[in-house]
Amino acid sequence: MARKRKDKKSHEDRGLTRRVGRVLWRVGFWAVALVLLWIIAYRFLPVPTTAYMVSEARRIGTIDQTWRPLEEISPNLQRAVVAAEDANFCAHWGFDMSAIRDAISDGAQRGASTLSQQTVKNAFLWHGRNWGRKALEAALTPVVELIWPKSRVLEVYLNIAEFDAGIFGAEAAAQHYFGVSAADLTLAQAARLAAVLPAPKDRSAANPSPWLLERAASIADGAATIANDGRDDCFAN
Repeated sequence: MARKRKDKKSHEDRGLTRRVGRVLWRVGFWAVALVLLWIIAYRFLPVPTTAYMVSEARRIGTIDQTWRPLEEISPNLQRAVVAAEDANFCAHWGFDMSAIRDAISDGAQRGASTLSQQTVKNAFLWHGRNWGRKALEAALTPVVELIWPKSRVLEVYLNIAEFDAGIFGAEAAAQHYFGVSAADLTLAQAARLAAVLPAPKDRSAANPSPWLLERAASIADGAATIANDGRDDCFAN
């Protein structure tokens, strides 16, 4: 009798395990499907907001962001941002392995995050340095690279990157700093905007420090080099 009860309990436990497994599999399947649909939707639609924009709007009360298609953003800014943030943007598949190796050899004192990784973080995830967020970023980046063309990655990045407190995207930044549209940015102005990107709350494109002016000049040279050697061929109009 005791043996039968034990066998029955063991059978019930196995049944419960199978049911839980099926539920978890279905949850996982639909979670992946929804993320894929989200990525596909952002392949075509303007990104309406991001988790970071929402948190900044709550913190400071309001933000400024106006979506512009890539053809309405100055090529000067396109090349300047690529030169500043990810010079091998057109050559990699989401991760710049040479930059990663350089970062490791430097003791991880330098960044190796590509524009693709930053776009994934800004569009789909949250800011922070925890391993969970980094793992999701690493998983999503190749998927975005597979579904989006490089020009779309850059377009989304330029529309949701933060250029000052509450100032998001190229159009808002161009108006905020220089009183012009994103389409009319000169190379010097674009280089200043690109120079503030790693620390937009601590740097100003309108009142640049001597260091930022030097950095902007270097970025402008890099943008010209990218234009001359064809490293802009994946996004240039």
